[in-house]
Amino acid sequence: MGLSLQKGQTLSLAKNDGAPFTRVRLGLGWDSAAPVKRGLFGGLKKPAEIDLDASAIFFDASGKAVDVVYFNQLASKDGSTQHTGDNLTGAGDGDDESILVDLSRVSPAVSQIVFIISSYSGQTFDLVQNAFCRLVDESTAGTPEVARYQLTDAGTHTAMIMAKVSRTGTGWSFKAIGDRATGRTAGDLVPHAAAAL
Repeated sequence: MGLSLQKGQTLSLAKNDGAPFTRVRLGLGWDSAAPVKRGLFGGLKKPAEIDLDASAIFFDASGKAVDVVYFNQLASKDGSTQHTGDNLTGAGDGDDESILVDLSRVSPAVSQIVFIISSYSGQTFDLVQNAFCRLVDESTAGTPEVARYQLTDAGTHTAMIMAKVSRTGTGWSFKAIGDRATGRTAGDLVPHAAAAL
């Protein structure tokens, strides 16, 4: 289990020997909210399936969005980043959607990558529980989890700006963000993501 981050905390993406991380995976997961009682006899109603989408928005040093990876564009233009595919329900344990990033191949024009989850169907986060993002080191045997950010913020928003990776002088850093937003697609959320730079 990796380091548990709180909202606003930053982690340097360097290994114990000082070498920078090269390949990372951002895993995002969530569950439908717990079933609720209904009727006189207190039977349980099945929770609604929640279709959240993970996306990555790439920004240059001036704060301009230059690329996006999401369910309809699974790879970045520079070939550094790959979305593993759309999960329509959030069912099952572990990561529901993942985005793989080869940091060594990210275009030099990109200074930050912001990771978001959004509800394409417009369902709100008061229907979501156990949402998290985690950073996994894909360049080390056993792919250890480096950091995890557990989201505890429920509400009537339809998206969350979850985290970002940013260039530093010697490599990259990871920051847990956890800001509420409103939007269905990565394109809708560019201004919200830019505000987190």
